[in-house]
Amino acid sequence: MILDKIVEDKKLRLPQHKARISAREMRRLAEEILHANPQHPSFLAALAKPGISIIGEFKKASPSLGKIESKINLTERIEEYNESVDAISCLTEEDHFSGSAEYLQEIRGMSPLPILRKDFMIEEYQFYEARAIGADAILLIAAILDDVQLHDFFQLAKELGMDALVEVHDELEVERVLKLDAQIIGINNRNLHDFSIRLETTKRLAPLIPDHKILVAESGIVSDEDVGFLKDCHVDAFLIGRAFMEAENPRELAKHWKTL
Repeated sequence: MILDKIVEDKKLRLPQHKARISAREMRRLAEEILHANPQHPSFLAALAKPGISIIGEFKKASPSLGKIESKINLTERIEEYNESVDAISCLTEEDHFSGSAEYLQEIRGMSPLPILRKDFMIEEYQFYEARAIGADAILLIAAILDDVQLHDFFQLAKELGMDALVEVHDELEVERVLKLDAQIIGINNRNLHDFSIRLETTKRLAPLIPDHKILVAESGIVSDEDVGFLKDCHVDAFLIGRAFMEAENPRELAKHWKTL
């Protein structure tokens, strides 16, 4: 399974991170930044305002798409995102998405928007690292975490002043996640085991999410029809990667989709 391979590779990568910066030092850096800058941008607030919110993603590759050829450079992209989207998602997974913590740090220096660190978070170290590199929110994937990990990592993110986007793909994962006090729940239309996409996943699961939660539709949003379909599912936000990465003008595309 693709997901199992990604997680196994992440386990092999983490010792390399710790060899560069120890767990103790990374925690110190995270706490130093937290105390120096407690009022960082709120990912939750960016998604909670009236109307559809959009999270614009930066990623260089994916297992399903391979290498993504961006039509514009990173600086131009973030400038366009700053003028059109509500938050930014940055892939930091190295082996399958060609991401890096350095990309997130670079984006942090270019944007006042809240930034989501999108990665496969399986150890405490990654949460301290996320705070240290400037992330305002992290992704928790229910499919790779047990209930204890979900709870403990959610609490750790909170202690570090970060919001959590908690991701589900089926009914059992929704049931598990609703036991948390999570305010932001993402429905991934992509099956992480085989990377197939079905927008009907959001339609099926959305009624199970209480109205007071912020509901984010993830993956497979590439057309006006997709946007219309998901708006009819009463989602609060879209997380969009491929369509923006391949667009020559993501700013105009984001503004267009907000008005549909």
